Amino acid sequence: MGLLPNIIVNTLVLASMYILASLGFAFIFNMLGSVNLAHGAFYMLAAYITYYLCAKAGLNNWLAMLLSAVILAALGIAMERFVFRPFQKEFDRVVMVSVAIMTMLQQLAVQVSGSQTISIPAYGNGSINLGFMLLTNEKLITFAIGAVLLLITLFIVYRTKLGMQMEAISQDRLGAALQGIQVNKVAMLVCGMGFALAAVAGSMMGAYQQVSSNMGDNINVRILMLVMLAGAGSMNGIIITGFLMALLDSVCPIIWDSYTASAIACSVVVILLLIRPKGFFGHDV
Repeated sequence: MGLLPNIIVNTLVLASMYILASLGFAFIFNMLGSVNLAHGAFYMLAAYITYYLCAKAGLNNWLAMLLSAVILAALGIAMERFVFRPFQKEFDRVVMVSVAIMTMLQQLAVQVSGSQTISIPAYGNGSINLGFMLLTNEKLITFAIGAVLLLITLFIVYRTKLGMQMEAISQDRLGAALQGIQVNKVAMLVCGMGFALAAVAGSMMGAYQQVSSNMGDNINVRILMLVMLAGAGSMNGIIITGFLMALLDSVCPIIWDSYTASAIACSVVVILLLIRPKGFFGHDV
């Protein structure tokens, strides 16, 4: 595969996963005003659940990923009920609790599997020869799953009653409640959906790359930069900045080593944020 096709394919694959992982974080931030710093840790947890369901329970990796998404959806509902809702107006406490949960999940991962990296079985074997490039089925499937789930999510947000209720709550929570919207019910559904999307992203990336106890930290940094760069309340902005972040992560490692590449990619985002502190596509909330 040539250099340019390789960059394009890697960018598409990474962008699809970055966007999926970021949507749940963005939903919680826009609707509830809470910053869930444990989001990356749940992404990591989903990857470990998928791995152990495959390796220990002998399940097919697709079924394992589905069960992982269901488990994470339940955890998302629990987080809304016992963390985000009670501390709705206490930003600092939400941050403290989410950091505590993040730390506990990371330590759990270390205790269970140690510091070694493991891999989820590939979701697709073989490759397709397109003439000008050799495209592996793993990359194709990863991108396809991310694209399909993104389209479904966009349909829910922009074309369904739930999406209209989400928009109403993000604009004025009290006003939405006075209009008869069951705010807590919608919040629980959205948290469950957001965590399930993160579970799919974690499971797919666990096969595309590797599963490790620090993979949650890596995606957390990407999510925070992506959402800040997009700006508050912008779904389209998240999609665009997701591609930008993925492009940086695809190009920089070709020029520099992985650590330098990561630092430079982060530096580019910081510079962009200095130029546009409120992000490029957001609106005031």
